[in-house]
Amino acid sequence: MPDDAVWITEQDATEAIDLTEAIDEIGAAFAREHAGVVTPLDKTLALWGGSHTLHALGAIDTEIGLAGTKTWCHTAGGATPLLILWDAETGRLRAVIEAFVLGQLRTAAVSGVATRALAAPDARTLAIIGSGKQALAQVATVLNVRDIDRVVVYSRTPENRDAFAAKVADLAPEVTVSVADSADEAADGAHVITTITRSTTPFLHADALSAGVHLNAVGAISLERAELDAGIIREASIVCADSVPAAQALAAELRDASEVLPLSAVVADPTRRTSNAGWSVFKAMGVGLADLALGHQILRRVVASGGGRPVPQPTKAAPRLMKGRG
Repeated sequence: MPDDAVWITEQDATEAIDLTEAIDEIGAAFAREHAGVVTPLDKTLALWGGSHTLHALGAIDTEIGLAGTKTWCHTAGGATPLLILWDAETGRLRAVIEAFVLGQLRTAAVSGVATRALAAPDARTLAIIGSGKQALAQVATVLNVRDIDRVVVYSRTPENRDAFAAKVADLAPEVTVSVADSADEAADGAHVITTITRSTTPFLHADALSAGVHLNAVGAISLERAELDAGIIREASIVCADSVPAAQALAAELRDASEVLPLSAVVADPTRRTSNAGWSVFKAMGVGLADLALGHQILRRVVASGGGRPVPQPTKAAPRLMKGRG
């Protein structure tokens, strides 16, 4: 049926878009947010069992005609995120997208948007702190927007940092890759720093930073986590976030920030880039407009190629109001 929605698998999504395209698509979505045609659904989460979390976020983009929400449950056993897209005019279901790869692309691409807007144009050295599942994509996004020729890796476990350094070397053979014995050592002399850990204790300090450095703080997205020392935030020239409300509610690191700018405003005004006398901080919380932007392109491309599994539109039914009777 032509009115069917489509179910899009991880493999379909992977083949439909790459990181370079994702950075451009999401950058355009932040520009649309600044123009007032994107309405965000702020991120919300619930915690249980010590470290398990249930998340939901979304957005409406009237220019592309879609509304969407992504939801997932993160536990020690993993996560299965799904992005659901509706027609913004009719409310009819358009797609259900398996969104693990989409989420990795989105998270990395938003850092790329922020780095492109705020890092020095001649940035050459990247420090990556953390070596988990999303760390390699965080390296790749910076390599996409700046001519990086040196990457310094730090992870708490020596075996992990060495293994991750080898992955970076495989990803970008033309780049010099080295390892550091501490976060501060990795940051020393870096032009861009990305933190992507699950730390609950700040480990990066202001006295380790060079003038003009740009930081992507990606890992600490709930109140029990922290990566940056309070001094970094207090002394920053610019602090911005993809979602200011989410950052103010859920990022303990930003409690001492005098002002947090929306990334959409920074994207719209590139003159905001920090001078060589200070540093900039981008706090990534995760925003539905980024998922929606990628979901829109994935849906468009998968349908155009004849892919996706048809999903019939839901059919309404009357509720049973009395036991044993309609």
